[in-house]
Amino acid sequence: MSGIAGFFFSICIICLFLLLGTILRAKIKFLQSLFLPSSIIAGFIALMCGPYILNILPEWTMHTWNQIPGFFINIVFATLFLGVSIPGFREIWKRGGPMLCFGTIMGIGQYFIALLVVVLILAPIFNVPHIFACILEIGFSGGHGTAAGMAELFTKLGFPAGGALGQVSATVGIIYAVVMGIILINIAIRNSNIKYLDKNKGIPKHKKTGLIPKEKRYSIATATVSTETIEPLTFHFAIIAIAILIGWLMLYLLKMTSPIMSSFPLFPLAMIAGLFVQKFCIKIKVSTYLDKNLFDRIMGFALDILVASAIASINLDLFVQNLWPFAILMFAGMIWLFFMVVFIAPKMFPEFWFERSITEFGMQSGVTAIGLLLLRIVDPSYKTGTAEAFGLKQMIYEPLLGGGLITALSPFFIIKFGTWNSIIICGVIMIIFFFISVLNGWTNFFPKRTRQ
Repeated sequence: MSGIAGFFFSICIICLFLLLGTILRAKIKFLQSLFLPSSIIAGFIALMCGPYILNILPEWTMHTWNQIPGFFINIVFATLFLGVSIPGFREIWKRGGPMLCFGTIMGIGQYFIALLVVVLILAPIFNVPHIFACILEIGFSGGHGTAAGMAELFTKLGFPAGGALGQVSATVGIIYAVVMGIILINIAIRNSNIKYLDKNKGIPKHKKTGLIPKEKRYSIATATVSTETIEPLTFHFAIIAIAILIGWLMLYLLKMTSPIMSSFPLFPLAMIAGLFVQKFCIKIKVSTYLDKNLFDRIMGFALDILVASAIASINLDLFVQNLWPFAILMFAGMIWLFFMVVFIAPKMFPEFWFERSITEFGMQSGVTAIGLLLLRIVDPSYKTGTAEAFGLKQMIYEPLLGGGLITALSPFFIIKFGTWNSIIICGVIMIIFFFISVLNGWTNFFPKRTRQ
């Protein structure tokens, strides 16, 4: 089966796996303790049913699933800034500046460490290409969606294993974010580094099972247009479509500038176009008709389908061929993130250093939702202002790293400027942001590790 019929029924089948993943998450305590999203569970079950293990799925489903992530990632990124207010740079910098400096060092540091490991160990021993280093930031900070969006680019640059390794990297990152995040929280509790932790409340049961009890349910969206005119979901999807089409035009113009840009992905440009669309709607005073919650639901749907289908279509042959260099790179990335939280964060945050660093840790190794989950554990009532600071920081960080322009351009940078020059550039950027933190008075070289 091929064409639109193959696409339609492939979506139906992956939705069945998503439902199965949801049921398993609700019933199995081990999966609850890992906080694995149903999409990841579904993806691995579908992968087991594929040609590498049980081989009970028709071949056309795998072929279609392999193509879905590259398209759906554009929906995810186009929605990031739709329906949100755009504060001025001064407000963003005042409240989110410390997290921006820390997050940039943490994110760029993933490239810095990965490039060093590749050039000193992996390339000489395992003969991997130097763009192998990109897998760490793409998987950890970027996540499954970014890895899916970069798969075609890696193939065109002669590294077809990049897409599969990126997906596994993202999965490893989420598991590490939860497991190490909980360990770090327990250490912080013993060291009295958390101010507003409700030790008795813990994590609500419905957060673990994923099933919300009747008394805690809430509305997920608001209708801003009349259904007699157009369905609100259709209206909001049309706005997303406009952002994607503008991004598509930007990509066309970008490809005309240089042959090296012929394989540049669409999703970061769709994100920038979404920001332009939002600012235009604010300017003409129609932004009140854009509901952020509804955009989030559309993004969530696209992301669930994307993650499940991306994992289900992982090429295990390519993963196995690169197992040892991949494992070494993952270990190096884990050590770097641990180092940043334990040794650097107390010096770079003027207040609530653990709450802010553990949120950033969850985002940089897993996804934004994991970062906010860890924050919810240590700051259940959001009294530290970390959630607001993190959100403002993301408005600058997201267009650049974690799936932004720098992430998309990173393989080109390494090829164009060379590995050692790229290492130097990353090191300089990290130093600059550290000194920006110092000059703003945020950094304390001799912090007291006591209750804040």
